[in-house]
Amino acid sequence: MADDSSEIGQGTGRSVGLISLPDPVRSPWWELGRRLLLAFAILLGTVLIVYFDRGAYRDGNDPPDYAVGLIDSIYYTTVTLSTTGYGDIAPVEPHARLINAFVITPLRIAFLVLLIGTTLEVLASQGRRIFRIARWRKRMAAHVVVIGYGTKGRAAVDTIVNNGLSRESIVVVDPGAEALQEAHADGLAVVTGDATRRDVLRRAGVSEADQVIITTNRDDSNVLATLTVRQLNPEVWIVAACREQENVALMRQSGANSVITSSDAVGRLLGLSSLSPTLGSVMEDLLTYGEGLEVAERDLIVSEVGKQPQQLPDQVIAVVRDEKVYRYFDPVVTQLARGDRLIVVRPARELPWAPRPGTHNEEFATDD
Repeated sequence: MADDSSEIGQGTGRSVGLISLPDPVRSPWWELGRRLLLAFAILLGTVLIVYFDRGAYRDGNDPPDYAVGLIDSIYYTTVTLSTTGYGDIAPVEPHARLINAFVITPLRIAFLVLLIGTTLEVLASQGRRIFRIARWRKRMAAHVVVIGYGTKGRAAVDTIVNNGLSRESIVVVDPGAEALQEAHADGLAVVTGDATRRDVLRRAGVSEADQVIITTNRDDSNVLATLTVRQLNPEVWIVAACREQENVALMRQSGANSVITSSDAVGRLLGLSSLSPTLGSVMEDLLTYGEGLEVAERDLIVSEVGKQPQQLPDQVIAVVRDEKVYRYFDPVVTQLARGDRLIVVRPARELPWAPRPGTHNEEFATDD
């Protein structure tokens, strides 16, 4: 999998803030190298043909009995294939002229096609890169930026993609070459660089992003990235991973809307599995997409207005009302009202005996 990349200016070595879009074809530089090797092979083959048949060639500037040598063969090949044709060295035997007509002339044409085709290909590739990046930037609005493409980042991307978000609406920010290759293999655009730098986040379109997921392996890096993201986009929804519970408050103060403590979550699952293997497997099932049970958020439909959460076909575990979350048993949500959103546990796939409310053209009970 080769990458199609572009940046402002050109540089050598490791580029910071490099935007890379996945491309199903080989790199144009690979194609350029291959074509140069083919051109060299044509040159070498023609030199050998002339040299081995050097007795059939004459140099007009040399005495009649002077034999054409290797340097003369190289000289004749270069001026012939480049169509310069000074005429000082020429085939004088009939078979040599036939070889020129039916072997060297096709080689000359192939050589010119390679040179011209390579030039056009490189120019076209550069233009295509610039066009793709420009078109990508125009589409990047209300997208999701994922900072860090390790185990947590990949799992987050898989979850939001499985829930309907297009891969074209996701941008990965990571400084690692391995993450770049893995993200490209998953069909994702990548901005290579340190997510604590403003210019890198600007290239990822953080200012126009709808959500930012921060999943680096260091809490200090997550805090600094959160601060930078919040400064660039005061309205964006930020979800940050935190390794240590003691850093959660600092992460929230930095601007994160939601903080997930990865080490504590894993520890709780381990503890539950040791106390009750069945409970541990159920919790893991709830966190796994596509099979068994899932936790989901959905809108309230008109037929459910006024009912108690326990009366709905879905297993309601929480109600979101006025941007606050209430447990299903909280007296505030004894009766469901328009505008409520439900956090439910339901089958990951709709079953004949367990239909999904809100997915069969029902009218939603919104505030509008």
